[in-house]
Amino acid sequence: MSSRRSRSSRHSSGARISDDQITDLVNKLQQLLPELRNNRSSDKVSPARVLQDTCNYIRNLHQEVDDLSERLSGLLETTDTTQAALIRNLLMQ
Repeated sequence: MSSRRSRSSRHSSGARISDDQITDLVNKLQQLLPELRNNRSSDKVSPARVLQDTCNYIRNLHQEVDDLSERLSGLLETTDTTQAALIRNLLMQ
């Protein structure tokens, strides 16, 4: 199915999101991003920038999780077996 047909079938199904809903969702995203959260309402931020910053923020969070996981793995390797098992059990809860 072509992308054009795919798009038109989605629009005809009644599941279309209104412009106001998109604006509301972009505003909610903006409030979740630390670097954009404190923007004054008079400082207009484009929806494209909000979406780009959201993607960058998610990438940074993934990198932080990966880094912390590596650090934790290293710490668990140097910890005795009983303590490592206890830590693993706490993390699984």
